[in-house]
Amino acid sequence: MIYKDRSAAAAVLADSLRDYAGRKDTVVIALPRGGLALGRVVADRLGLPLDIVVPRKIGLPGNPEYAIGALAESGEPVWNEEARASADEKEVAAAVKEETAEARRRLKLYRAGLPPRVLRGKTVIVVDDGIATGLTMSAALKTIRAAGAARVVVAVPVAPTEAKDRLRQEADESVVLETPAGFMAVGAYYDDFPQVSDAEAIRLLRLVAGRK
Repeated sequence: MIYKDRSAAAAVLADSLRDYAGRKDTVVIALPRGGLALGRVVADRLGLPLDIVVPRKIGLPGNPEYAIGALAESGEPVWNEEARASADEKEVAAAVKEETAEARRRLKLYRAGLPPRVLRGKTVIVVDDGIATGLTMSAALKTIRAAGAARVVVAVPVAPTEAKDRLRQEADESVVLETPAGFMAVGAYYDDFPQVSDAEAIRLLRLVAGRK
């Protein structure tokens, strides 16, 4: 299935999560930046609060779109060990340093002025616009588990079967709408898949929080 845009995909995703609507113990967590465009719609439709966690992909030096790992907010890594073994360690270390700084920048910028994030004892629905390798989502789950979440639900429109199988073991529940054969980049499953700017990410987060 090809989705018109992130909002259209989010509407379908929200329908699949309707059992969580209005629950006082539940929060939607989006992965910025693209995941916020879905998270806003899902949170609004389910009547739930929205927040973020900020994992960061570690790309293969020379081919940054190919993930060899990802970082949780704590800096704890999740690696594709086979892919990492082919990379220069100094270049990997430099990438880790750069992505750690970017995670801190986004977290500080996007959540500026918002109350502390509280996930302890909560059911957390983790939303993104799609999953490729699953490494970034795994890093996000590390952050969410460390924050004391009681239950974690991963919810995405599209992912390859291998990533879905991996996340089924890491989350308490996974909702993956499509697992296409011959999986391509996440953006291939959307007609309209623009980059989400910092300004738009901030607007989306505050819109749900009632801060326009």
